Amino acid sequence: MIEKQSFRERLAAGTVLFDGAFGTLLNQKGVPMDVCLDATNISDPELVVSIHRDYLEAGAEVIETNTFGANRFKLEEHGLADSVARINWTGVNLARRAVEEAGRGDVYIAGAVGPLGVRLAPIGRVTTESAYDAFHEQIAALNEAGVDLLILETFSNTVELAEAIRAARDVNPDLFVVAQMTFTRDDRTLMGETPSQVVNRLDGADAIGVNCSNGPAQVRRIIARMRQVNPGIPLTAVPNAGFPENVGGRALYIASPGYFASFTQSMREIGVAAVGGCCGTTPEHIAAMRSVLNEPAPPIREPVSVTLQSDDEETSGDELFAPSRLAGKLAAGELVVAVEMSPPKGVATEKELQAVAMLAEVGADVIDVLDSPMARMRMSPWALCSLLQNQLSIETVLHFPTRGRNLLRVQGDLLAAHALGVRNLFVVMGDPTRIGDYPDAHDNYDIVPSGLIKLVKENLNAGIDQAGNSIGQPTNFLVSGALSPNAPDPDREVRVLRKKVVNGADYFLTQPIYDVNAYKRFMERYAEQHGPLDRPVLVGLLPLYSLRNALFLHNEVPGILIPESILDRMKHADDPRREGVRIAQELAVQFAEVAAGLYLSPQFGRFDLAADVIEAVKQPAQ
Repeated sequence: MIEKQSFRERLAAGTVLFDGAFGTLLNQKGVPMDVCLDATNISDPELVVSIHRDYLEAGAEVIETNTFGANRFKLEEHGLADSVARINWTGVNLARRAVEEAGRGDVYIAGAVGPLGVRLAPIGRVTTESAYDAFHEQIAALNEAGVDLLILETFSNTVELAEAIRAARDVNPDLFVVAQMTFTRDDRTLMGETPSQVVNRLDGADAIGVNCSNGPAQVRRIIARMRQVNPGIPLTAVPNAGFPENVGGRALYIASPGYFASFTQSMREIGVAAVGGCCGTTPEHIAAMRSVLNEPAPPIREPVSVTLQSDDEETSGDELFAPSRLAGKLAAGELVVAVEMSPPKGVATEKELQAVAMLAEVGADVIDVLDSPMARMRMSPWALCSLLQNQLSIETVLHFPTRGRNLLRVQGDLLAAHALGVRNLFVVMGDPTRIGDYPDAHDNYDIVPSGLIKLVKENLNAGIDQAGNSIGQPTNFLVSGALSPNAPDPDREVRVLRKKVVNGADYFLTQPIYDVNAYKRFMERYAEQHGPLDRPVLVGLLPLYSLRNALFLHNEVPGILIPESILDRMKHADDPRREGVRIAQELAVQFAEVAAGLYLSPQFGRFDLAADVIEAVKQPAQ
């Protein structure tokens, strides 16, 4: 019998396939997510073995033990702090049993270790010494039970991960250690660390990588950057199945097995040491990845250079109460075109002013200014709205998130915006601070978007505040709400839309839509229950940039569905960027027949492409 290679030797021989999500499958098989999933090793060992078996049959070469949260801090929450050794030992033995029953002598058992679930000093009260002790206790149990390697995963703080690595080295200096971080949507960790910083701070691990995060496209981007920083260290890439969307109280992941197969091929081509799946992935995803790895290995190529943000980046009284020009255009049935824009990261606004001047020349009616997109610090949107309106005489829509504001702040901010001449609002929930620059910033809110719509329309626009006190002159806001015709639960979306209508929303903005018939079907569904929608709708359009960009939107952005015919056009286009504009122009003309207007979201700051789309409906060729 040939002895199995060490994991280090196997990793050097070619890309290794890890397994997929464990908690996702436990949940699918009836285990509630609010219980101790690690304790399933004790309470339902057959279920745990069956999940390992499914991943083995799918072709995984590494299976992780069901011990991600089996440390004293997390187990203490369930009254199991004294069961650390037992749960970890059992987890390893169940994985070994599944391997033996499958007759897979080539499989490696990885001891899964996650973060402690507590904050370390100075942010929290747990010392690094206490963290080290907790990691040492868990890792010692996994090592004694005979794991082939350790996977330290889903860490968001390199200080905590460094303690786990130190504990692993002290337990067994020869044990192979994979250290994986998770990143927010802005390509930083929750602690604000960049991929470069992560690579430089984890020099004690045998392999480093990315897991969880926001899907294959982001993980591909971060891995490419990590490889640029340290080409010599083995890298692992284990993404979620896209960004999760809450549907019926459950997290829905939308990236398909086929999309993961494509991701695997791209990772293999740049020499990534190991791939696998995290939250939302299933044996079907792993099987699709296995099919790619079964093919002959392609030549290793250099990844495309990736540049990430550096670590240190930076009226009259009569006019005050004048009605919104946008309100007049919508009431008159004019075709309205709105264009989305983010405020600058610093104090310079020249680039934004120049872009808007160009958009106004081709016929844009209004500029929608985002508020702290991706929970990143930017200039206040009120300032940019005021500058655009005063210097370029173009009207703006202020995106107004309720998150992070109490009722006092909400009403005060709205009055301030009105005083600056802003008349149009787009009320949204806003991005959670945990994904951005300041993960520990205040993130509470007193009111949801539908409630704020009602507050503005029934209180502020009537001259009183939420408490019934007079504010003197009433405000005159035009208020819009969000609409998602491609929502996975259309009946729920109809109910939410109806509530916003009842609460007084004046018009609606949709997510990007690539199928006119899908929009019509949703409107018919609403009409069947409540009669035809009597509010204007600006339909979202986002010009596609490339096939990869189109696949990312389709697979990883909830609510965006791109028909196969459009994906095929992008695939075969000689110039994908221009083809994306042509597709958006065609859709713009079609939507102009069935909606009140368009809501353009230019990608990568390419406002020139948005201008090309505007010309298709505002300045059609004679």
